[in-house]
Amino acid sequence: MRSHDLMKTEEANDAAWEAGKGAVFGAAKWGAVTAVLGAIGYAWSPVYRRTTIQFKVFVQMSGMVVGSMIEADSRLREYEQKVRMHRRWLREKAKWEQYEEEIRRNPPK
Repeated sequence: MRSHDLMKTEEANDAAWEAGKGAVFGAAKWGAVTAVLGAIGYAWSPVYRRTTIQFKVFVQMSGMVVGSMIEADSRLREYEQKVRMHRRWLREKAKWEQYEEEIRRNPPK
């Protein structure tokens, strides 16, 4: 068994939580928009009014699923960018600290 399972790292767990929060937010936001569009369709379209409740639920759920996927992907990309920037900052900080230590050991004359 590997001692370092990539799916069980703290970073992977944080990324999963971020994507999950995005999915819930996206489903709520796009679900609200889909509900408003459904109400407009019900008010103005006799074709939409005649559709079955199952089809109306399908349309509502489709909007929510698409919204959750889009928002989860967006949040995950933002999280990845944040992690990359943090790693870059740590690398630069380590280089600077190494430079400072070198200067302390060998002060300019």
